[in-house]
Amino acid sequence: MNFELFKTFFRIGIFTLGGGYAMIPLIEEEVVNKHKWVEKEEMLDLIAIAQSCPGVFAINIAIFTGYKLQKTHGAIASAIGTALPSFLIILAIAIFFKQFEDNKVVAAMFRGIRPAVVALIAVPTFRLGQSAKLNRYTIWIPVACALAIWALGVSPIYVIIIAGIGGYLYGKVRSKEAVVK
Repeated sequence: MNFELFKTFFRIGIFTLGGGYAMIPLIEEEVVNKHKWVEKEEMLDLIAIAQSCPGVFAINIAIFTGYKLQKTHGAIASAIGTALPSFLIILAIAIFFKQFEDNKVVAAMFRGIRPAVVALIAVPTFRLGQSAKLNRYTIWIPVACALAIWALGVSPIYVIIIAGIGGYLYGKVRSKEAVVK
């Protein structure tokens, strides 16, 4: 099982450009749909927890998944599987980049990759919105958070803290309403 975790997250790590958010569709496909290690609702929780924890987003998801399945050994196997491809690619780039940094073909390739990475990040964002059951009454929350971060320069840490407090208070109000009914 540990090797299966390593192999799965290594494959995710090696075929993904654009960082952790771009990995979400691949992680979801492998972990939820293919292997059924995590339920779809659980995946949404994993993403939320991984975002709020310090460290690399994709590695956090890998660690949580590995730990759920095989405790510490599973967490280590999945974390190494996720990080190793990036490490090897960066190492190769560092060794050979000096020879290609002025190459127009290489520069054009990197310019072409940028829009694809944006799309890779946009797709899971929309899927997360659907999974979170956003509707016309709640859509303002992520929009306001994104605008606060982007336009006003509010730290994402404050947004996470305020969202956590808001969710806690909302849960308290809902539980009191349920008791009253």
